[in-house]
Amino acid sequence: MDTDLIASLAAVGVALGIVEGIKPGPLLTMVIRESLTKGLKAGMWTAAAPIFTDGPMIIATLLVAGWMATQPMVLLIISLLGAVFLTKMGVDCFGLEPPSAELGDDDASGSFKRGILTNLLNPNVYMFWVLIGGPLMASAAEEEPFAPITFALCFLISIILVKSAIAWLFVGAGDRLSTRGYRIALSICGLAMLAFAAGFAYQAYGLYLEVF
Repeated sequence: MDTDLIASLAAVGVALGIVEGIKPGPLLTMVIRESLTKGLKAGMWTAAAPIFTDGPMIIATLLVAGWMATQPMVLLIISLLGAVFLTKMGVDCFGLEPPSAELGDDDASGSFKRGILTNLLNPNVYMFWVLIGGPLMASAAEEEPFAPITFALCFLISIILVKSAIAWLFVGAGDRLSTRGYRIALSICGLAMLAFAAGFAYQAYGLYLEVF
C-alpha cells in the first residue's frame, strides 16, 4: 500500500473540497437561500446534496470522462436545463416571505431535493469531475487503488462541512435580520442565481456554435 500517495490525494481532496465549498456557485447560493427561508435544517440538507450528485459522478467519471469530453451536445443540454432551472429559482427569490417559526420536515425534504437538482443541472460539476477529479483519480488508481477512494471521500466531506458551516452562519445572521434586510439578502441570492443562469446560457451558446 502506497501510504504517501494516499495521504497526498487525501490532502488534495480536502483542499479542493474547501475551495469548491466556499467558491460562489449555484449550490452555495441555494444553501444560503434555503437557510434564510427555511432555517438551518433545510440549509444543511441542501449542503448535503453533493453526496447524492457527486458520489455517482465520481464513479461515472472514471468510466465516461474521455467520452464526455468529446460530446459537447451533452454539456449543451445540461447547460440549457441549468439555465432554465436557475432562472426560475432566482425569480422566486424576489417574492419569498420571511421564514415561519414552525418549519416541518417537508420543508427540509424540499430543500434537499432542490439542492440535488441544482447540482445535477450545474455543468460546472460535470466539468470539475471530467477535467480535474477524473484525471486525478484515474492516474492514481494505476499505482494505488485506495488513493482515488480517499480523494473522493475527503473531497465530499470537506465540501459538505464548509457549505454546512456557511448555512449555520447565515441562519445566525437571519435571526438578526430585519424584514427589509432579509429581503435584500434574498434579492442578492436571486440576482446571483440569475447571473449563474446567464453564465450557463452563455456556455450553452458557445457549445451550440461548436456543435452546429
